[in-house]
Amino acid sequence: MSWSVENFGYNLPTLVSTLQGNLYELAQFSGLRLLDFDVPPSFAAHFRGPAFGVAGTRRLTGVSGRPLIGTIIKPSIGLSPAQTAEMVRTLVEAGIDFIKDDELMADPPHSPFDARVDAIMAVINAHAERTGRKVMYAFNVSDELDAMLRHYEKVVASGGTCAMISLNSVGLAGAKRVCDLGALAIHGHRNGWGMLNRHPMLGMEFTAYQKLWRLAGVDQLHVNGIANKFWEPDDSVVRSISACLAPEPLGRPLLPVVSSGQWGGQAPETYRRTRTLDLLYMAGGGIQAHPDGAAAGVRALQKWWEAALDGLTLEQAAAKYPELEKSRAKFGRAS
Repeated sequence: MSWSVENFGYNLPTLVSTLQGNLYELAQFSGLRLLDFDVPPSFAAHFRGPAFGVAGTRRLTGVSGRPLIGTIIKPSIGLSPAQTAEMVRTLVEAGIDFIKDDELMADPPHSPFDARVDAIMAVINAHAERTGRKVMYAFNVSDELDAMLRHYEKVVASGGTCAMISLNSVGLAGAKRVCDLGALAIHGHRNGWGMLNRHPMLGMEFTAYQKLWRLAGVDQLHVNGIANKFWEPDDSVVRSISACLAPEPLGRPLLPVVSSGQWGGQAPETYRRTRTLDLLYMAGGGIQAHPDGAAAGVRALQKWWEAALDGLTLEQAAAKYPELEKSRAKFGRAS
């Protein structure tokens, strides 16, 4: 099936309406799923796509030759800006590359957005002055449009390098408006993705989904992970990583964000299945619940990925590096 560009112009919301619109409601279908779509070369003249993507994220973080290692802070459980900043201090001093807000964390009374940015960026900027390396923190700017733009400008003014958007909540038009500002890398969280994808006869494949957000200009996009905590099988995760790293559309790949119940022991299988270093590998509890604390969790994850790139299996890595046994015992489960 094809449509003339003249039907909808270079208009992402109307493109989506054309692709799926009322088709899902037609009585003749008991199921309908968008598998993929292609856009003509002329789209490259109208949509910039990711301003940072893989290369830009690496440049901003100073990381090359390996995946980026990241974690999530959960201030939605009641942490104040000062308490959050102390967690950030521990993580940056341990050598983390990337930290993000939880998707449930926006601008609540117990941790107002501006106060949280001030406290966190004071730590990150001071560390960058000492070491020459600035850790990327993705502040969750998801909100109504005017508030999102204010939050974005606050991050820029404070020396930040990244903003996070809950894509399915904000929508294409809102996300594109923020991406078009172009000063920060945009971390796309896909929370709510399951209602678009989980039923095999409804929704859409990730191949199509990531193209929409790539056109909007998102730089980093969640893809789940190997042996994740959700329903998604490993084969699907591998396909999603490949889709993000494919050059088209626009010749601008997205950085896949591996997350959801990850710890270092999944690194060997992740690398074996994908053979790529272009990943942002996120572990929340897999770092912060380490028996020896969050700093030890960062170091363990770095060592797990070193072992993965050396071609070691989980068992071989644990045998070669005795310090990994604690994380294996904590997180390894039956696998």
